[in-house]
Amino acid sequence: MPFKTRVTQLLGIEHPIIQGGMQWVGVAELASAVSNAGGLGLLTGLTQPTPEALRNEIRRCRGMTSKPFGVNLTFLPAMTPPPYDEYAKVIIEENIKIVETAGSNPGKYIKMFKDAGIIVIHKCTTVRHALTAEKMGVDIVSIDGFECAGHPGEYGLGLAILLAKSAMSLKVPYVASGGIANAGGLAAALAFGADGVNMGTRFMCTAESPIHENIKQAIVDADETQTTLVFRPFRNTSRIFKNKVAEEVNEIESRPNATFNDIMHLVAGSRGRQVYTTGDPEFGVWTAGQCIGLIEDIPTCDVLISRMVKGAEDIFNKRIGTMMTGKAKM
Repeated sequence: MPFKTRVTQLLGIEHPIIQGGMQWVGVAELASAVSNAGGLGLLTGLTQPTPEALRNEIRRCRGMTSKPFGVNLTFLPAMTPPPYDEYAKVIIEENIKIVETAGSNPGKYIKMFKDAGIIVIHKCTTVRHALTAEKMGVDIVSIDGFECAGHPGEYGLGLAILLAKSAMSLKVPYVASGGIANAGGLAAALAFGADGVNMGTRFMCTAESPIHENIKQAIVDADETQTTLVFRPFRNTSRIFKNKVAEEVNEIESRPNATFNDIMHLVAGSRGRQVYTTGDPEFGVWTAGQCIGLIEDIPTCDVLISRMVKGAEDIFNKRIGTMMTGKAKM
């Protein structure tokens, strides 16, 4: 029996599982497969090179699923920022009902989306930021632990403490993100008080994921120690797969007076994108969360979601349930 939570009810989905936004990965094939499996698939807005390309991708995704799906729009520092206003306009014009926002200073766009009647999920790495997002009017908070791929924040806060603190502090529903890859993670998140989970790395390693099979196999072969943090000296921390390029970046960053210019040639986004297309895991930097240590296969999205839900049900009914004892007789 599917879990019924505030998130499933609000988003109109069957299972409380969201596929987070991922650069170069969140395309129509993956998003539609997640949605068709009963979760919430998300297109990654900035994966598309222009706002009009995003419009086309939204329409392509609609041709692949009749289930709810959304769009991720992430706001990060850049020398030449993308035309965020135009991307947001396309999202609204295309009648998208769910948006995941992430990054810095999203207030303007949260208001735009809320004024358009869109459900907003915002990613946060501290409860303090989550409370601010709640005041801005977001509908759901994605609480990202330090285990997550991509940008885990600057405070080094693990998911367990964030989930427990969120249960004490937030009024809006929240989902757990970072280190979630199996039934145990879903069950634990729900037990902590979350209304669902948000997974990125785990969905990278599915049959419908657009990345090269060599990279999927690299994830399967890896253990939980094979990620590293970069950009920490520049307060723009990112968790990536630990390969030779990542180790070189870490070595340069450890030098006195290192600047971003010293590593720019190594961390170019174009190199990371080619990792996913050519299948060479050593060519550039690419994001991966610590949950790579939990990933042992490359299932379809339907198989993955179904077994996570069934496994979580079994944990509650067969494991936790058997630990419950009747009231002791006096």
